[in-house]
Amino acid sequence: MNNCSIKLNVLRRLYEDKLFTEFDRACSGGDRSGLYFELYERGAENDLLKELCKMILLDDNAFSRTCARGDTPSAYLSDAYADDLNAIFGAASVLEGDEHFNTGGAIPPFDGELDGERSAANLTDYYAAHGCGQFIVYKAFAYENGKLMPIADTSAITLDELKNYESEKKQIFDNIVNFIGGLPYANMLLYGDRGTGKSSTVHAMLNRFFDDGLRIIELSKENILCVPHIRRLVADNPLKFMIFIDDLSLGEYDDKISTLKAGLEGSVCGSSDNIMIVATSNRRHIVKESFSDRENSVHPGDSMAEQLSLSDRFGLTVMFSPTDRQNYLSITEQLADDRGLTTDRETLMALAERWAILKGGRSPRRAKQFIDFAYACEQRGMQINF
Repeated sequence: MNNCSIKLNVLRRLYEDKLFTEFDRACSGGDRSGLYFELYERGAENDLLKELCKMILLDDNAFSRTCARGDTPSAYLSDAYADDLNAIFGAASVLEGDEHFNTGGAIPPFDGELDGERSAANLTDYYAAHGCGQFIVYKAFAYENGKLMPIADTSAITLDELKNYESEKKQIFDNIVNFIGGLPYANMLLYGDRGTGKSSTVHAMLNRFFDDGLRIIELSKENILCVPHIRRLVADNPLKFMIFIDDLSLGEYDDKISTLKAGLEGSVCGSSDNIMIVATSNRRHIVKESFSDRENSVHPGDSMAEQLSLSDRFGLTVMFSPTDRQNYLSITEQLADDRGLTTDRETLMALAERWAILKGGRSPRRAKQFIDFAYACEQRGMQINF
């Protein structure tokens, strides 16, 4: 780090990137082969400037964090940040004749002239609207060891790919619109049979509203006790976060119940809150209870009320009902149309019914699995047979 010729104060973490250190070496007259290697590895042969701007944009530093909180950076911090930008852009000018340096490669919110003061002003507004660091790029995060770790490979499913269940999707859609728009919204419990599309709907909503500032934090039920810490981690972030707990069920005496209840308190929130808790479950009452528990309770009515109170704290409860035959075949036919299957529909529907019987029941998941199988058969010129 100390050997770098480009002296930085705010953006010092850029030194940790191999591309930047090779860039620094090349700008000071050193061998450029290491720089070219790093560009080739990233598939950015003639986009050095774009890669530099991307590194600056995504860097987590005092300036970006201050702007993301909605605060105005001090004059000292703003000037130091602009000086760093000018140092990088000035060094880059040495490479302007290099074929790997595309002068049209800058990305928003940088401008073509690459002026440090103007870029710093543009970035102030950008961070305030889009957050900073990893939150700009990644849609989903997992909570691990006290940190939010980005999830690179997220489901690409869209709302158009989820067939039927229109009323259920509309309730969720409208609630998220309120959440993003700063209107009163509710934490959500989505419950119903396996394979009815609860989790897929959540991920489709994330994809739909990512550009509007929606992100998701996937939380295992083992980490429910960490909900208050997650709130603190994103409290100053301008983005909106769904804490997503998939397949939630808890035992009657689980110590996580009280923490989750506290997290759900005041489930209709105002515009100052950027957290929504979303859980899916196969059961409406997510606290498991046995008959022996009820029989052994001194006050069985109080015990029952306590167990139901957790579910009741979700302001919006959406039931994904079991998929009957008509609904199942409707979903199957729509998916077949999307895939462009050529098998006549009567034959295809009969095969879909047989598939559901053999696989253990009807559901949107079963319909998709069948259509995927049928599509593969058609593409290979084979008869759909199982």
